[in-house]
Amino acid sequence: MPVTAREMFDALPPLFGFRAEVIEGNLILAPVGTPEHAGCAMKLFRALIPVLDEHRWEGWSGNVDVCIEGSRDPVEPDFVLAPADCPRWGNRELLSSGLIMVAEVVSTSSVRRDREDKPPLYAAGGVPIYLLIDTVAEPPSITVYSDIRDGAYRTTATVEVGTPLRLPAPIDFELDTSIFKA
Repeated sequence: MPVTAREMFDALPPLFGFRAEVIEGNLILAPVGTPEHAGCAMKLFRALIPVLDEHRWEGWSGNVDVCIEGSRDPVEPDFVLAPADCPRWGNRELLSSGLIMVAEVVSTSSVRRDREDKPPLYAAGGVPIYLLIDTVAEPPSITVYSDIRDGAYRTTATVEVGTPLRLPAPIDFELDTSIFKA
């Protein structure tokens, strides 16, 4: 019988139409996003193709589990950027400390998790860059978190959707955020 949230996650059968994550010891089941939600992740993927090709990195929009190094919490970001040889936790999870960037697309059901819970989670797991695509904010905005020190992101930059945003090294890419306009 599973005792911890991680053990419950590992024991779950496939849950079509839902995503499962463990955040701060809590097993969270949420419905998969809308087509617009998934579209934001795909737009990010398409925008980063030149960077992927240049560095021979891999990008996934959803459906890739990440194990947060340390806590071992499994999460499923909306977008993951990693080197081709990213280390794994087991067979199906990428290890957070081997990633380059994760991105979350905020939905009305994920506001608190994406804005408040996930930045410290990803920083503690050693994810160098966290991109928050917040189309439900007023006005819609994009925030990039970077520069981890003492387990927290020390640098953030927020722009309104439509304003270019520089993704820091090692990505070093100017993202045209107008791609996220509704």
